[in-house]
Amino acid sequence: MSDEILKEAMDEFRAAEEAESENRKLSLEDVRFARLNEHWPDKVRKQREIEGRPCLTIPKLPAFIRQVVNDARQNKPAIKTHPVDDKADVKTAEIYNGLIRNIEYISDADVAYDTGVECAVDRGVGYWRVDIDYANDDTFDLDILIKRISNPFAVYRDPSSTSADSSDWNTAFFVDKMTKGAFKRAYPGAKKVDWKMDFAGVDSAWIDEDSVMVADWWRREEVQKTVVLLSDGSVIDADRLEQIRDLLEPAGLSVKSERQVRSFKVRRYKLTGAEVISEDKWPGKYIPIIPVYGDDFDIEGKRYLRSLIHNAKDAQTMFNYWRTTSTELVALAPRVPFLGPKGAFKTDAAKWQTINTVSHPYVEFDVVPNAPNGGMPMRQSLDSGVAAGALQEALNASDDMKAIVGLYDASLGARSNETSGKAIIARQKEGDVSTFHFIDNLTRAIRHTGRVLIDLIPHIYDSPRIVRVLGEDGSQTPTPINQEVPVKDEQGNPVMEPAIGPDGQPQMQPVTDEMGQPVVDQNTGQPQMQPVMKPKTEIYDLTAGKYDLVVSSGPSYTTRREEAATQMGNLIQAFPQAATVVGPEMAKNLDWPGADEIAKKLEAMTSGQVPPQIQKQIDDGMKQMQSLKQENEQLKADKSDKIAEIQANEELEKLKIASNERIQQQKIESDKEIAIATANFKAALAARQQAALGMQQQPMMGVPG
Repeated sequence: MSDEILKEAMDEFRAAEEAESENRKLSLEDVRFARLNEHWPDKVRKQREIEGRPCLTIPKLPAFIRQVVNDARQNKPAIKTHPVDDKADVKTAEIYNGLIRNIEYISDADVAYDTGVECAVDRGVGYWRVDIDYANDDTFDLDILIKRISNPFAVYRDPSSTSADSSDWNTAFFVDKMTKGAFKRAYPGAKKVDWKMDFAGVDSAWIDEDSVMVADWWRREEVQKTVVLLSDGSVIDADRLEQIRDLLEPAGLSVKSERQVRSFKVRRYKLTGAEVISEDKWPGKYIPIIPVYGDDFDIEGKRYLRSLIHNAKDAQTMFNYWRTTSTELVALAPRVPFLGPKGAFKTDAAKWQTINTVSHPYVEFDVVPNAPNGGMPMRQSLDSGVAAGALQEALNASDDMKAIVGLYDASLGARSNETSGKAIIARQKEGDVSTFHFIDNLTRAIRHTGRVLIDLIPHIYDSPRIVRVLGEDGSQTPTPINQEVPVKDEQGNPVMEPAIGPDGQPQMQPVTDEMGQPVVDQNTGQPQMQPVMKPKTEIYDLTAGKYDLVVSSGPSYTTRREEAATQMGNLIQAFPQAATVVGPEMAKNLDWPGADEIAKKLEAMTSGQVPPQIQKQIDDGMKQMQSLKQENEQLKADKSDKIAEIQANEELEKLKIASNERIQQQKIESDKEIAIATANFKAALAARQQAALGMQQQPMMGVPG
């Protein structure tokens, strides 16, 4: 059996090798021309080197390659899945999307995609492959990986394929070399015989005495398999039915029908030139090698693959030739000889011998009688038109390259004859259109990659486990799959739902009071009943349902979110009333820490619902404001009392001053009255004394002496 497989593999390989021989030869010439600058034929280069003539290489084609490749890197296609039948759902489709993004992340799939499209541009075809490996060293869980193929010449595709991807491949080879030590450790006892390849384009450095060339042969066969319909409407393979048959009856399931369907079986054989050293059964139905084609066309049933620069090689060669010619002509100008009559060069003959190589301060010549100007030597003039013509031809060759490739100055970032921004953008778009088939072929390849992943995921992620799901913005969420998971609300509390009985009706139970006694309905006298509540659960079953996919091509997520934020900001400036609606979405697209949380808060506020954490902050703020208000009122009261006290003291002081003034005035007035009374008293006393004295001096009338 092994010999039959080996013979069949060799026959298939020779057929693939023969079908691809011309494409491989031209592809190798293109990549060596574009990347290794092998522009001059060996015979011409050697002849010019012998003659000491310049042989310039000025590579302009890599700039065209980088323009297309980097445009593809900036507009990376993204895989998105959608539910198809009633067994699939939107949430599980989101798990598929996040899981595929995680597969791409852990595999560095962007490197595989970039390598594939770069090979398609500079040599006509590139590849990457999908593989399966253990998730970690300490687990039996498998993960799907996307790996790059740096050397597309290592792949030999199905010669009968006509699809734009590898969806119809029934055979393919991937050849690689292993060191003899690694080969012995991996396959002890196997013969170290190289897998034979007669294609002359394969780099001879591949095959050496210290390595062994091995080949992976992928073979797909059409088979008939049996599927069964269960009583719950699910359809499973008959092979899987045998594994779960013991679980059907307890779950109330039974087989309703079965039928034969067309399917495919894929196997991988590891081959040397002498034997089959291993055989693996592949769980999917596609050969997991994904091609991304360059310029792909079919003529009379024969498929041709061409690179971006294939038709521009002659123009590049002519550009090198004419630039070399112009350089050679200009370089020869200082060596134009001096002419003069015989005998004019006798004096300073040594200087005349080195006149074109050494700078002499002066050189003497011998005057020749009867010769014009005394026979003074004259340098011959160089026809500058020859160099100008060569430069013009070089410019023509440069323009030819742009016209052939379809990328002009504006597309390459150089100044051109366009003056307005719109004209420059229009020319750039024309360049993008002329090379868009390379970007579109990349999209087709990634679409088929998504098809391969969707085909493999139910087989690889078929048991209960927790997988990492990546969001479009890079957020990571550990998600249980193929098992029931409690549903929780935003606060993390379990969501409850009525329990459903075998009859499909909600289960009921009596209502009880605080003592645990049934509550009786006063009208009917019967116990009050209520639904039995249970935690709500959901299951992300990756093995059930059918999912389809689309591939969206455009700027990266970071670029699109920045552009979206800018446009939303412009909208809010032009229409401020839209801030309440646009604000949450704008916050989601802002690229700074906490933007997502702010978006959630704005969205909740816009919908009239305040999140608990925000409500707590508001309540704490209100309490703080109330406390500050009370303190402010107390301060105001204290201030009023202080002011009243100050005012009272001021009034008291004024009263004291007024009282003192009144007392002082009354004292003055009293002193005046006392002084007047005293003066009057003194005057009256003096008058009485005077009167008394006069009476003593005169006898009293009528009184006998």
